Amino acid sequence: MNAVDPSIFKAYDVRGLYGDQIDEALAYRIGRGFARVLGELEGKDPADLQVGLGRDMRLTAPALSARYREGLLDEGASVTDIGEVGTEMLYFAVGWRELDGGLMCTASHNPKPYTGAKCVRRGAIALSGDAGIGELREMVLTGDPGPPAEVRGDLREEDVAADFRQAAKRFIDPSRVRPIKVVLDGGNGMAGPMVGPILDELPIDQVQTYWTPDGNFPDHEPNPLLPENRQFVVDKLLAEGAELGIAWDGDADRCFFIDDAGRFVDGDFLTALLAESILAKEPSAAILYDVRASRAVRDTVERAGGTAHENRVGHAFFKTRMRDEGAAFGGEVSGHYYFRDFYCADSGTLPALLILELLSVKGRRMSELLAPYHERYFISGEINSTVADPQARMEEIVAAYPEGRVGRLDGVSVDFDDWHFNVRPSNTEPLLRLNLESLVSPADMAEKRDALLELIRR
Repeated sequence: MNAVDPSIFKAYDVRGLYGDQIDEALAYRIGRGFARVLGELEGKDPADLQVGLGRDMRLTAPALSARYREGLLDEGASVTDIGEVGTEMLYFAVGWRELDGGLMCTASHNPKPYTGAKCVRRGAIALSGDAGIGELREMVLTGDPGPPAEVRGDLREEDVAADFRQAAKRFIDPSRVRPIKVVLDGGNGMAGPMVGPILDELPIDQVQTYWTPDGNFPDHEPNPLLPENRQFVVDKLLAEGAELGIAWDGDADRCFFIDDAGRFVDGDFLTALLAESILAKEPSAAILYDVRASRAVRDTVERAGGTAHENRVGHAFFKTRMRDEGAAFGGEVSGHYYFRDFYCADSGTLPALLILELLSVKGRRMSELLAPYHERYFISGEINSTVADPQARMEEIVAAYPEGRVGRLDGVSVDFDDWHFNVRPSNTEPLLRLNLESLVSPADMAEKRDALLELIRR
């Protein structure tokens, strides 16, 4: 590998092709750079930092993780290495051990050739393009980090699995979970060893598929957001007569649901159901939802006695505001769900447990819980369009809808009484992302969606 490709530094992580864009030598430099950036963010000398380190099941992860570790240690930071884990277990370790930050060697849901790193500061708050990622990029692009610190950091290895599971189980009452037949798709990622032992303690009938970690991903890519990667779960659920399907991404910090009719559960509606579950245990709690979300979230929260707050999209924005306002839960339509009492970390374990408990307590199937949403809220899903000048196009969109109520919390949101939309620019590409909802009918949603897309793409 020659010159560093700056495009590997994304909005919330570092990610690229192994060998071509990221290799062991670069991992070492990233480790050194991360220690320096973290020290600046936390107001500490790198020698005073305590940093967590984890890795997923990718074939390249052991070698790369070792080089991240060496870079951190050579910068003087002390490292707690928790081994092969799901990403949220690294977040948990950072919060539980009150570490200054952490680095997870993972490429999340990307295909086999990819690798990367998710970096967080104290409190498991992700480094982002607004704070940390840009500084890390500049440090790495500068080149050789120079000689190591005079005093090398200390290394400790720790197994946090048992403590993680104990913390996760506190979110539900296991005795309330009834026998439910569930198809589980681990995508050959980290879900099996992470959440599997917890599910084994519940009286559910498990149909485990692709449950063993395998960085070759012999069955399908670990990205359930792509319909082709979750079709297997749908088919298996229908064939088995199961009540629920749950699929996780590669590093298992997100899970996705299929209802008993074989229908994918949109993140908007899952956020509403999780909010309902949280509010049943903590009435009047504050709940965050992102600007793209269906009004179903706000309506559900307010009906349950909670307070709903619209928020910018992105890990750092959710985690920071949850801490600032004490919000109990936050949900993004992309499948990231954050929990105050879990160090405000996003989790792929807690939603699975909470939904199993909710279905049991309600004594109903997922399709029954979702029916009121499908009957009232008609959403477009996120639609991307390539646009040469996204900012200018957004202003044209605002001008085209002068009677709407305009918000600029994240991109542009335009609200009417019976429909609304949000248009956001991508952080890394010349794209506009449209999310639209009608409260009238599917046909009305499609008509308004198509009119907006014509304006966006002209």
